[in-house]
This record gives sequence, structure tokens and C-alpha cells, in this order.
Amino acid sequence: MTASHVNFATFVQTRDRPAPTSINVKRLKGQAIVAQGVEMVYHSGSQDYQVLRGVDLTIHQGDIHLLMGPSGSGKTTLLSILAGILTPTAGSVNLLGQEITQMSREQLAHFRLQNIGFIFQGFNLFPALTASENVEIALKVKGVRGASNRRRQAHELLTQVKLDDRINHLPRDLSGGQKQRVAIARALAGNPQIMMADEPTAALDSHSGHAVIELLRQLAKESNRTVLIVTHDPRLMDVADRVSSLEDGILQN
Repeated sequence: MTASHVNFATFVQTRDRPAPTSINVKRLKGQAIVAQGVEMVYHSGSQDYQVLRGVDLTIHQGDIHLLMGPSGSGKTTLLSILAGILTPTAGSVNLLGQEITQMSREQLAHFRLQNIGFIFQGFNLFPALTASENVEIALKVKGVRGASNRRRQAHELLTQVKLDDRINHLPRDLSGGQKQRVAIARALAGNPQIMMADEPTAALDSHSGHAVIELLRQLAKESNRTVLIVTHDPRLMDVADRVSSLEDGILQN
């Protein structure tokens, strides 16, 4: 699996892979994400392609952190590693005091579902399910019991993202901005402490993009939730607490 194939199905499961070369990382108070010495090498035949080169990154609890850079710079690969979807070739990733790069498959899957909400590039909604049902399935995967309870929580989340009048609509009947709101509501399922978003405004017009940006800001600040966003969109810099730039696999803060 490569970073370009990240979707809801890959997020809710993981594959067994060898543990990377480890670097001990100690979490300080207020740090939500700590990556140290992260490297990623892909093998293709006799060729090795190094995508990430010794990435060190610290993100504090409650911050909105942007990860910017040109196409092919390794942004989505790094995001996938920080989310526990991909395993780095070397280095350590510490989320909320837990070193996820040393977790077993089962431990990682459980940790990810309980602590991370992921907003996928291109919405990644199930086309045959309503807005509510798309959120309900995430709640079910995260262990919320009872169909009526899941339906109630889904409606609350869709109301939170100001989509209560589209609860029973299919994705084909929603605008791009509305689809993204469903995706955000789905990411909020289970009330995760960390949210990660891959190009959340890329498929949106200017008005819808601005509304999504403001929504992400509110969600971060009202709940002291950490938000990590991979983006090309300079408008997001207006709401960011910190910005990092990735180029040729090298991170600059």
C-alpha cells in the first residue's frame, strides 16, 4: 500500500509490517505528536526511492499545524505515517504519549480508531449511503453500540458541522462543500483528540473552501483538538498556529 491509496478502508485496518529502526522519544507536556528521525524508502525492483529524510516534527495539543509543499514532496506519505497507516523505514512516531511505531497490529488499529479522526482527500464517502449512514458506519467501527444510539450521535455530529438539513441525502445530492462537512463529521466520530486532513479544500470552490477552513478552526479551538492538515491552499495559513514545509523529503519548520 502506498500513501496515494489512503481511504476509509485502509484507515480502519492495518497490515503487519516489520518495526522500524527505533529512536527513543519522550513526550513533554502539551505535545500531541512527536516524530523523530522519520525516514521512508520505497523499493521497486533494484531501485530504492527515499521519500522522507530524517523528519523531526513536534505538534502541540490544540494547535492547527499545516504541512505544505509541492506535489511529490512526501506530504501524504508523512501524514499516513503519523496516522499509523504506513510504517516508516526508520524513526519513531509518538502520539499522545504512545509510541505507535512499536505497537502491534491490533494495538495500532485500536489506538488509531480511538484517538485519530482522518479527513480523506476527495471526500471518500460511500455513494449508496446517506450522510447520516456514512457517519453511522464510522461510529460502528469505533465501537459505538446500538443502531439508534449511532443514529442519534450521527445526527448530532452532522448538526455540529451545520448539515442537519441534509442528514438523509445521498452524496450525489450534496455539493462539494456539503460532502466535505459529512467527511468532517465522520472524522469526529468517537471524539478523537487528533484530527488529520489530506487536502481538505482541494476539491472545493472559494466560498466552500473558506467555510471548511473556518469549521476546522472552530473544531480545534472549541475542544482543544489537535489538527494536522496537508495542503497546497495558502488560505489555511490564516488559521494555522504553525506551518511546516516539506520539499524533497526534508522538513523545514
